[in-house]
Amino acid sequence: MDTLQAFLAFLQPWEFSPAVLALCLGAMGLYARGLWRTAAAERPHPARRIAFFTGWTLIYLVMQTQYDYLSQHMFFIHRLQHLVLHHLGPFLIALSAPLATLARGLPDRLGDRVFAPFWRHPITRTLYRWIQNPVLAPVLFVGLIYLWLTPSIHFAAMLSERYYALMNWSMLLDGLLFWSLVLDPRSRRDGALLGFGLRIAIVLLAIPPQILIGSFIGLSQKDLFDVYQVCGRAWAMDAHTDQIWGGLITWIPASMMHVIGALILIGRWMRSDEGPSRRRRLAEANARRSAA
Repeated sequence: MDTLQAFLAFLQPWEFSPAVLALCLGAMGLYARGLWRTAAAERPHPARRIAFFTGWTLIYLVMQTQYDYLSQHMFFIHRLQHLVLHHLGPFLIALSAPLATLARGLPDRLGDRVFAPFWRHPITRTLYRWIQNPVLAPVLFVGLIYLWLTPSIHFAAMLSERYYALMNWSMLLDGLLFWSLVLDPRSRRDGALLGFGLRIAIVLLAIPPQILIGSFIGLSQKDLFDVYQVCGRAWAMDAHTDQIWGGLITWIPASMMHVIGALILIGRWMRSDEGPSRRRRLAEANARRSAA
């Protein structure tokens, strides 16, 4: 009973955010409604459904439970929070390729009169393509990590409710944009903004800067983030150990997710109309037809 009570207490929001609750429950509700309105034979594979719900559940847990308190009082817990917000949660959501199911979940009038015109508007399309171009997208992705881990900026963000919310929201939204761009299951011919080869390059090129900042933090002998001394650490862990673990989390799991993403893209590329094996087979078939 004590364990259950402790677990239920942990699930209580540390700082309640109606926006986070609306986003997470709204996304899962729309997806569930979209599944219900989709014929059984046409529903996404169960693995994709699990990925979608798992991604949003993880995002909710790190933003709307007592975990958020721990992330404000332990550096390595904070880095795990951002690993979920910027990498794991958006990665799983993008991997589920949920847009078609979410669109079916929208009420018809809302979809036809609000979302569809908004998405098709030239300003919206231009802005989206500008943010999602192959140069700006990875620069924003890596740049936000460096920005919020700049010691002076990090200090200010952790002591300000407004800046703290801005930090977390910016990491989440950028993660959703980046991973939805690179993990788009479609080929360039089918409507993806970028070809598979370019997306593989983007994912891999984002690894070295993260290794660099993670190793710098983890190997530094200086206490770079003394704000946790000011706020007080939740657990009896010295600053150096806390920083080492935070650096390793910034360095290793994030890099491994990029490697996994690249492997997924390589597999999709080989099976697509962009892939070298597919092009070779088409060329051989054309040659046989010409010879006949």
